[in-house]
Amino acid sequence: MTAAALRRVTRETVSGLPREFWWLWTSTLVNRLGAFVAAFMALYLTLDRGYSASYAGLVAALHGLGGVISSLGAGVMADRLGRRPTLLVAQSSTAVAVAVLGFVQHPVAIAAVAFVVGMASNASRPAVQAMIADVVRPEDRVRAFSLNFWAINLGFAVSSMAAGFIAEYSYRAGFLVEAGMTLVCAVVVFAKLPESRPERAAKEVGEPEVGLGTVLRDRRFMGVVGLSFLVALVIQQAFVGLPVAMGRAGFAPADYGMAIAVNGVLIVVLQIPVTRFIQHRDPGRLLVVSSLLIGYGFGLTAFAGSVGVFALTICVWTLGEIVNAPTQTGLVVRLSPAHGRGRYQGMYTMSWSMAALVAPLMSGLVIDRYGAEWLWGACAVIGTAAAGGYWGLMRRLPTHDQETAGAAPATSKPEVSPAA
Repeated sequence: MTAAALRRVTRETVSGLPREFWWLWTSTLVNRLGAFVAAFMALYLTLDRGYSASYAGLVAALHGLGGVISSLGAGVMADRLGRRPTLLVAQSSTAVAVAVLGFVQHPVAIAAVAFVVGMASNASRPAVQAMIADVVRPEDRVRAFSLNFWAINLGFAVSSMAAGFIAEYSYRAGFLVEAGMTLVCAVVVFAKLPESRPERAAKEVGEPEVGLGTVLRDRRFMGVVGLSFLVALVIQQAFVGLPVAMGRAGFAPADYGMAIAVNGVLIVVLQIPVTRFIQHRDPGRLLVVSSLLIGYGFGLTAFAGSVGVFALTICVWTLGEIVNAPTQTGLVVRLSPAHGRGRYQGMYTMSWSMAALVAPLMSGLVIDRYGAEWLWGACAVIGTAAAGGYWGLMRRLPTHDQETAGAAPATSKPEVSPAA
């Protein structure tokens, strides 16, 4: 692709989105530019504080448990109080909790504050995703979610490199930098983002109230949540199973860092052109193919014996991740009623938080008892199961034309969307 063609594709990808989306995008980018805890928590606990790997795993699990709990609560809050207050509370609380985490020293206190950080930091996700769905036209949502995913990974790639230098100076400085950047996000939300929650027109037409019970009874949507959990469970192995397996194979932490950096670089480079390619393609096929790429990308790790081969396997599953993330989020919006988006997004977010809780336990158990090869084989099986699940689920979904004609799902009534 020539430079002129690339500029044209980029311009077409980013044009036509509302100003509110770009302020939200900016907030996301600033948040991820300040990311430190997610990338260096294990190293902070084991190298700086001298705790065991088991304790670091426990703290990671508590962090994930906090995210599981807050996902549902934040989804309800986003629907009842609004997206904007939910974001303000979540980001302000995250800033305070991360700053405190840099100063506490007792192991019980560290574990407790890490749990709070997990709750606070994860609480913003349902509100962000619901707000994007609120302010962006249905035909532009896949593009918008792709750009938001791109901002997350661009910020994380930059912050991971910067955090390495900060950690050489002071881990506490890293925590304070993250707290400051998160506070900046809260200021951006307060100053630039109006409330986007749809008016409660549903009561006027007699639609039932959307509660968590409504979401749980929506079998088709809960099927998406379950499949999302399977995909997330595999992707999480990049940060829990892969470093352990490479370490046991004799590779240095720097080798893992070089290999996993490929993930962020590819997302930054490919997300925009891939978004252009997938925007109007069948989401069912995209989800099936992406699940297979993710599962078998990790499955190929069983044959890796050098940093270069590890990097090649990462290329495979990263391509699947690039396709899966915006497509799956767009499907969630498509199945969500407008006045219940917060709750639906909260349940979807919980699938990723639950995967972050289960993945460390899964990888440790399988690697210790059976070896890393069995973990990668299990990833291939899980990816195949997810692909089969998406194939069956999407066959039963109405086409966009049918939805426009009024063939809405029986258990949830999504907003009419020609290309959501």
